[in-house]
Amino acid sequence: MAKTPDVGTAAPDFTLPGVVMLTGNATRGDYTLSAQRGKPLVLAFYPGDDTSVCTKQLCSYTADLSSFTDLGGAVWGISPQDVDSHERFARKHSLTMPLLADVGLAVARQYGITAFGAGLRRSVFVIDGNGTVRWKHVTLVGLTFPSAETITGQLTALAS
Repeated sequence: MAKTPDVGTAAPDFTLPGVVMLTGNATRGDYTLSAQRGKPLVLAFYPGDDTSVCTKQLCSYTADLSSFTDLGGAVWGISPQDVDSHERFARKHSLTMPLLADVGLAVARQYGITAFGAGLRRSVFVIDGNGTVRWKHVTLVGLTFPSAETITGQLTALAS
């Protein structure tokens, strides 16, 4: 298994299929990390759609999405479920950030966050406009997650 990328190193590039819900309409497409160069990106890896902690985490990020976008950033949620599952999850909870399907956990392995029996460890990475990891939070158990306020603080630091 790959090591979790250190702060100050290049974020592993990837392309994953995903879906985003805007005004009730689902738009599917491929999402490539390197295509986001020039603006910060938050990668929020979560273990599963429609589970209690994951739902709480992604709903809190959606509620504060304007805080991320006001700083020029975007948030992508990434988990092992397929795009159909992500669309149902997004519709049910009015999630408006892209949800990406890492079905085979290839990207989770690149980021060194796979966990035996649990799929992946809940993790958040802040990537700057040059594709460099600037902050990370990787949990051992996955029952907690960084708040939107904590993450926007990291995005604010990038702009300084």
